[in-house]
Amino acid sequence: MLKPHLCGLAAALLLAFRFATPTPAADSGPWAAPLALAISADGHELYAGCARTEKVLVLEAATLRVQKSIAVPGPVSGLVLSPDGRTLYATCAAPVSTLVAIDLARGKVERSLPAGHNALGPALSPDGKTAYLCNRFNNEIQVVDLTAGKDKARIPVDREPVAAAVTLDGRLLLVANHLHSGRADADYVAARVSVIDTATAKVVKELKLPNGSGILRDIKVSPDGHYACVTHILARYQLPTTQIERGWINCNAITLIDLSTVTVINTVLVDDVDRGAASPWACGWTADGKTLFVSHAGTHELSFIDFPGVVAKLGALPEKLQDQPTANYAASSRVRADVPNDLAFLTGLRQRVHLKGKGPRAAVLAGSLVYAASFFSDTIEVVDLARAQLGPILTTRLTPDQPMPVLQYGEFLFNDASICLQGWQTCASCHSEDARVDGLNWDLLNDGLGNPKNSKSLLLSHRTPPAMSLGIRDTAETAVRAGIRSILFTVQPEEVPTALDEWLKSLKPIPSPHLVNGQLSPAAKRGEKLFRSAQTRCATCHPPGLFTDLHHYDVGTLATTDKPGDSLDTPTLVEIWRTAPYLHDGSAATLREVLVEHNPADRHGKTSHLSPAELDDLMAYLLSL
Repeated sequence: MLKPHLCGLAAALLLAFRFATPTPAADSGPWAAPLALAISADGHELYAGCARTEKVLVLEAATLRVQKSIAVPGPVSGLVLSPDGRTLYATCAAPVSTLVAIDLARGKVERSLPAGHNALGPALSPDGKTAYLCNRFNNEIQVVDLTAGKDKARIPVDREPVAAAVTLDGRLLLVANHLHSGRADADYVAARVSVIDTATAKVVKELKLPNGSGILRDIKVSPDGHYACVTHILARYQLPTTQIERGWINCNAITLIDLSTVTVINTVLVDDVDRGAASPWACGWTADGKTLFVSHAGTHELSFIDFPGVVAKLGALPEKLQDQPTANYAASSRVRADVPNDLAFLTGLRQRVHLKGKGPRAAVLAGSLVYAASFFSDTIEVVDLARAQLGPILTTRLTPDQPMPVLQYGEFLFNDASICLQGWQTCASCHSEDARVDGLNWDLLNDGLGNPKNSKSLLLSHRTPPAMSLGIRDTAETAVRAGIRSILFTVQPEEVPTALDEWLKSLKPIPSPHLVNGQLSPAAKRGEKLFRSAQTRCATCHPPGLFTDLHHYDVGTLATTDKPGDSLDTPTLVEIWRTAPYLHDGSAATLREVLVEHNPADRHGKTSHLSPAELDDLMAYLLSL
């Protein structure tokens, strides 16, 4: 295995002592996990949606004291307040989610409506009569007529919608898709923003983000309606992961959209030259549009950005150098195309404020006050933009202050950039917050250079050794420790990888959206028979249970970058419905491509003789696992 360069390792040793992380506790305890915030128009009441206690809390905004606790039928994944301020809508995520309407005067749920698989990111039309829900694992937007209490439409979008924003005129809905939906070995690999015409309920445009864009989190429209902002990671997946400084592996970014033309203006990095700003999550504007705020869930901060200054700076850049009469050779960005690579672009235009809490995944603003909710520490903090010295002026905990239970601590560490050199990334930067995939190919150091591999889901990784596509690591435990050294570039005490192991081992599969009432469809039942039969021999290497025999094979899918004689670890098929693209090099965008285009001489299962209908049945079964 190649070792990190000496400078990075020396800095890592220093950082291991510099960053203090919460102490894990052996016992379990209450954990509210605030994931969504909303605030009343007068700024008097703050609403916090909790993912682990399945409650919506009503707080007095001035003191952050909890006034009411409203039980809801599931983990809260999103909140939105009606225009008249009387009703608070909350999405409660589950395989069959729920949209609840809370009567704020009575403090009770007055109505519940069914929603799709893991619904989140609710948005309302300007008149408050229509709700738009991001049904993440159905890959769709659910349009709900709130007056009639029924669906108006289900609109397919690209992949895993996680946030939506309506333009001020209500004409367009902007949707942030968490991941890309294509191959990983293409020249351009990036997630997109879907633009929906609300009148026709159809996607009318897909906005392309820079190559490597993914893990989208939030999207908001500016108060004047002229702009939108989307938060995301900008992965440098084309580079070997030999270092992490200056965003060599992952940068953290916002992309600005011009709503008058519905085009991307540019992508701005929110990192500094020598300090990452991992996991940009929530975003929004002050009412006057002068300040854009972004929460950094990995480095536990808020950024406050001079938005008019950013717009002016972007507007002053030419398309080409010859378009500018007098080139500014002192500037880092000399043309527009330079901006997504410019770690100094926000110099003088942004302030970073460190929070006391851990994992700010939600933030809202009222007047000059920004409220941030931190997922892992159960804290809500207030920052007053009117003060010359920015910092939290008030902090409250939603649950008693105590050490994190071990599983919570492990999940926190997975999403914590403090265990990474200079805070550039977290484990979640390549595996999302729940340890699945980012859909990208990475050239890691563990198997030599020049042979990128697709990110693997970490679900069941501890039960299906060895780890990595080539089985380079004998166990997932070994892989976790090697990842801290050679991907995060730090050295950590043993309690850190131990907690990560415990959390990863606790992960459970999510029921597939292809199930019907939790059961296999008729097509999937036919596909199960094919899967288990000698006709296909699929179950030989993927026996039910873990759906892997834990052995290595060359099934004819080696890439030109692989070495002759390489053999590939047989992956589990559990949750294969959400781990595209497929194969170790991400060269198959769909399961059909795996079965039809990447199965030479039937070495990857006997499928060449199957009829189109039989292939459909087999895929229906696989997508139900």
